[in-house]
Amino acid sequence: MTPGTGPLEPETPPVAHEVVVIVRDLLGEALIGAYLHGSAVLGGLRPTSDIDVLAVISRPTTEPERHALVDRLLDISGRRARRGPGRPIELTILVQSDVRPWRHPPRVEFLYGEWRRDDYEGGFVPGPEPMADLGPEIALTLAGNRSLAGPPPADVLDPIPDADLRRAITAGVPSLIDDLDSDTRNVLLTLARVWATLETKEISSKDQAAAWALHRVPDALAGPLILACEMYLEGWDRDDWGEDLAAARATAMHLVAEIRRTNGDEQEVGGNTP
Repeated sequence: MTPGTGPLEPETPPVAHEVVVIVRDLLGEALIGAYLHGSAVLGGLRPTSDIDVLAVISRPTTEPERHALVDRLLDISGRRARRGPGRPIELTILVQSDVRPWRHPPRVEFLYGEWRRDDYEGGFVPGPEPMADLGPEIALTLAGNRSLAGPPPADVLDPIPDADLRRAITAGVPSLIDDLDSDTRNVLLTLARVWATLETKEISSKDQAAAWALHRVPDALAGPLILACEMYLEGWDRDDWGEDLAAARATAMHLVAEIRRTNGDEQEVGGNTP
């Protein structure tokens, strides 16, 4: 599976370099390489896109190091950043020996995402844990080839076998459905991308995947996906979908059914979610 094509933002976002400075300050010579992935390598950043950085290190982190990473990232990430609003940051840190040679499921050493900001501000510090859906992140890192520090990603990371990539892409479907009511826009777009990726074997941006899916869903179910795509491209969201939520749920369930059909195993994708 390969990433889709499209115009890229010509300059690396400055905050991505700030993330690398933080990792290097705190982990020093353990940093092997740091790489841009996500929207920045999938057709360009949208108004609400995260800045996605994957860092590879040579040794495990310590609890104080992870605590310091969270503290420094809270300064610069998202609309509630201590130093003033900015783009949300997603930082994934991997110990190289955990992912090279590749095995499934991989282990992530540290993961910061703005969606858990309340937890971080309450004292939560993420630690090492298995991450079944990490595969697409590594695949995009390799295909994007956008080094922020260190050698090219192909010198540091192994490619993901297609079967493991399919497993990783579908692993997060149950949790997406759990988040449907609270994060409707992003859940619809992500489900569309999962379906498109399984069918086309290309990892595309959320808006590209939504456009692909809109040609394939029944007209009666297209409205919520059109709205979600418009929100994404224009950089806004709704905290409460109100009367439109029931229609969004119907569209989401159709997307899940198509994912199950394409994947060929209804019991493993999405579980028994009604």
